[in-house]
Amino acid sequence: MLLLVRRLLTLILSLIIASAVIFAVVDLVPGDPASFMLGTGARPDTIAALREQLGLDLPWPVRYLRWLGGVVTGDLGTSLAYKTPVAGMILDRVQVSLPLALMALALAVAVAFPVGMLAARRRGGAADVAVMGGTQLGIALPNFWFAMLLVLVFAVRLRWLPAGGFPGWDEPARALRALILPAVALALPQAAILARVLRSALIETLGQDYVRSARAKGLSRGQALRRHALRNAMIPVLTILGMQFSFLLAGAIIIENVFYLPGVGRLIFQAITQRDLVVVQSAVLVLVAAVILVTFLVDLAYAAVDPRLRGR
Repeated sequence: MLLLVRRLLTLILSLIIASAVIFAVVDLVPGDPASFMLGTGARPDTIAALREQLGLDLPWPVRYLRWLGGVVTGDLGTSLAYKTPVAGMILDRVQVSLPLALMALALAVAVAFPVGMLAARRRGGAADVAVMGGTQLGIALPNFWFAMLLVLVFAVRLRWLPAGGFPGWDEPARALRALILPAVALALPQAAILARVLRSALIETLGQDYVRSARAKGLSRGQALRRHALRNAMIPVLTILGMQFSFLLAGAIIIENVFYLPGVGRLIFQAITQRDLVVVQSAVLVLVAAVILVTFLVDLAYAAVDPRLRGR
């Protein structure tokens, strides 16, 4: 209980600090949103009237507190470019980005765990060398290049999957098919990283006394790995999983643009080009909040995996 309270307080404090930093950074961006919206030929009095309407003439602390109050109540403001509520825009885009991130993470885990366990079990053998070489290649390949290769093979040549676009969740089967190629493109480097981390953690754990005792009692190397070493090697793996999910949710902007997916990353990119700062700061805050929440959940997972951490 003490651990949960401490982590919750840290979570709230981190969100407050993050919101202040995001608002300050966006506010320091050169240029005036009102002038950008009205164009270069706008009269000064017209610009001043729009600034007053948007609240841009208020002091920084007042604008920040008004924005933070809106965030707490679920009101993220109104888009300067589209004149629609930002909360609705972000919610629509999250319905693409979140399933994409979850699919990519599930694929990465499904590939990385058996591969990493195989490499640790066959350390120094041909399988280990093949896994290490393959994971190095997976890390080195740019995911946007791999994405275009997937489109060329599976969409253009074989025509098994769509090359891009998103039909919406009214047709779940078509929506999931549209996310398969981008999920695979995102999962490749993450699976390679996760497999290498899991291999290293397992090799270190297999050298511990309790594993050697289990082997001495008659367990095979594979049984000792699955029953004893895997659970105790999960701490660094959970750290990487948390970081990967955060990256997949917030850093998929390139893949979303390659496949023309209306996700949060593409929304931020479009908002930056249109200088829609209300959308930028709110969308970035949502992503940062998601990263902080994932970190919070990973901390709780640490305590579930290792009871020694529950009293800290």
